[in-house]
Amino acid sequence: MSLSALLAVAPSPGAAGSLDEAAERAGNAAGWVEENWSTWLNTGLRIILIAAIAIVLRYLIRRALTNLIDRMNRSAQAVEGTALGGLLVNAERRRQRSEAIGSVLRSVTSFLILGTAALMILGAFQINLAPLLASAGVAGVALGFGARNLVTDFLSGVFMILEDQYGVGDQIDAGVASGEVIEVGLRVTKLRGDNGEIWYVRNGEVKRIGNLSQGWSTAGIDVTVRPTEDLESVRKAIAGAGETMTKEEPWSERLWGPVEVLGLDAVLLDSMTLRVTAKTMPGKSLGVERELRWRIKQALDAAGIMMIGTIPLQTDGEAAADPTAAVAAPSAYASATSPQSLAATPIPPANLTK
Repeated sequence: MSLSALLAVAPSPGAAGSLDEAAERAGNAAGWVEENWSTWLNTGLRIILIAAIAIVLRYLIRRALTNLIDRMNRSAQAVEGTALGGLLVNAERRRQRSEAIGSVLRSVTSFLILGTAALMILGAFQINLAPLLASAGVAGVALGFGARNLVTDFLSGVFMILEDQYGVGDQIDAGVASGEVIEVGLRVTKLRGDNGEIWYVRNGEVKRIGNLSQGWSTAGIDVTVRPTEDLESVRKAIAGAGETMTKEEPWSERLWGPVEVLGLDAVLLDSMTLRVTAKTMPGKSLGVERELRWRIKQALDAAGIMMIGTIPLQTDGEAAADPTAAVAAPSAYASATSPQSLAATPIPPANLTK
């Protein structure tokens, strides 16, 4: 065999070195994988477990909240249309309030559970969470300052709903607007005014709220009669009218207490005023006042008691006196500057000179 053939068959030193290096690298990779596969498996199982627990927990809590809200709505619908439902429960108001509370609770629950799971997953990857939390805090502060009006409206709406300050069907005075509540939202409350207009009031702008539909209302009227009338007769007539009213429908439900004569509110030379009040169902005081005035007027007329401002009663055969009978008709000659007076003025005699 020639020398050139032997050199061709013999392995070159460079090729042997590259094979050794490749084998060494493969061995190092296999060793690194063998050393870290348990860590990878542990991390992967931990991430899967965290995600599974977060998803299941979020589903269970949201379902529990939904069932609770549905139960509240069913209980409100069960008493709707009854006397108890009319006095205590407004189904639409309770439905909107429960749905708003449920929406807030579901959103908060999802944010807390999923946010905590995301942080735990990042921690499983050995990621330093301190800079991330600091950045999120700074971003949250910047967003809060930039959208402070929106945040204020949202937080005010949440507390208004949670505290049940008002609801659908309530008559409220919000300062910037007043009327009947037709929709309650987390950011805006919708009111219908007395003339039918619709007001959109931002919850953050409401500084005070006067709810005219909670608790009970007071119907108060003033009865003015002549100072010569007998007070006991007036009291009996008013009390009789109020007692009859409390026994008739629908006033027996709207009146939550007896009609009371509080006494004399004012005594003048030509009149005296009695104050009459009654506790009523919320929002029904105006209707009760109108009906009570009607009945009191009829009772006083039946008892022969005259109210101030009415025409004096006339006996049989007595003709009504004409208050203008003794007043003379207006005359054009009453004014010295009128054309008729000037025409009737005598002409002074002329001075005759001789």
